[in-house]
Amino acid sequence: MAVELTYLLITPYTILKSRTGGVIARLLSRTDLELVGAQILAPTEKLANDYADSLYATISKKDPFSAKILGDYVRSNFSPANGMRRRVMMLLFKGENACKKVYSIVGTIHPDVKPRDTKITGETVRDTYADLLMDENGELKYFEPAVLTPPDNEYAVGRLRMFANFAEGEPNLYEHFQYDDKDGIERTLAIIKPDNWRYPSSKPGNIIDMFSRTGLRIIGCKVYQMSISDALEFYGPVKDVLREKLAPKIGEKAKEIIEKELKFKMDQESIPALTEAVGVRYADDQFNQIVGFMSGRRPDECPVADYGKPGSVKCMILIYEGKNAVKKIREVLGPTDPTKAPSGTIRKEFGQDVMINTAHASDSAENAKREMKILGLDKNNLAKIILEHIAPKA
Repeated sequence: MAVELTYLLITPYTILKSRTGGVIARLLSRTDLELVGAQILAPTEKLANDYADSLYATISKKDPFSAKILGDYVRSNFSPANGMRRRVMMLLFKGENACKKVYSIVGTIHPDVKPRDTKITGETVRDTYADLLMDENGELKYFEPAVLTPPDNEYAVGRLRMFANFAEGEPNLYEHFQYDDKDGIERTLAIIKPDNWRYPSSKPGNIIDMFSRTGLRIIGCKVYQMSISDALEFYGPVKDVLREKLAPKIGEKAKEIIEKELKFKMDQESIPALTEAVGVRYADDQFNQIVGFMSGRRPDECPVADYGKPGSVKCMILIYEGKNAVKKIREVLGPTDPTKAPSGTIRKEFGQDVMINTAHASDSAENAKREMKILGLDKNNLAKIILEHIAPKA
């Protein structure tokens, strides 16, 4: 069976209500597909109209009711309001029979379902997060689909090209929020680390759901494979900290081990030499483990010529904006050591140790800017992934 690329659009209302994490958890835990791309889009009126027209033209052949309410919804809710564009999160899933798998988890629209109807089981995304209310005369009162996704590959390809062409010319970060008071407004970066992507799991979505407690707004996201060069620069400041904190302790430990094993007393003047010979090397090995964990390969086991290549493991980068964003995200994340993290924090819930601690968050607004620059948050490869997939095969 051929590998397909499909998309999921999380609607502005679903994002606004902080249901994004729940939707993502549902998709990731119930399919073997790979999440290969993510981006926050800010549709123009033209894109909203073009997408609505495509819904009318294609779905109406099989389901006129769904085509009309979906098309009307997109035209009304994806278009800018009061001069401000709205946020739509686009996710790309890749794998065999991708369209059908995602569509089955999203669920269909049930115009005949009434409140308290036993047909609503909560099994699908729309069962849980969507609403469709009809009056006694069969007229639509309210509709919120929660997400939109194509039913099949033929339909997906045309819409994918439409969104790729739009995304190519758009920034990766949403720039349209307006604030009456800008004091304390910050941007911060969070990374859902590679240990959350080893197998299909609800963890990434649950982590996003916990970040949503802060009341901050997601303004950017990106699926990324950190290169060794990225990781070396990103975690560069950590190297000196590890040497400063770990090396002297390891020097002392080395002295104790030598004295115990060889049964002779060493003088204190030997500790600096042991610190340099053993402690610094141990600290550097710990640093190389961090780089290897984030990129999939240790720098001391890889040719320098390969440092710039995308890593073999992935992460998800999220950018949040709002008052005191740095502090709020770090409080929900918890301290570096999960064993010391308070209950209710992300690291207490999902972390294992100081290395595999599930997520990263910037420790200052200045560091957030530095980290965003290293990881190229001014651009996104979502459009490239789409166009490479749908390009004619030679």
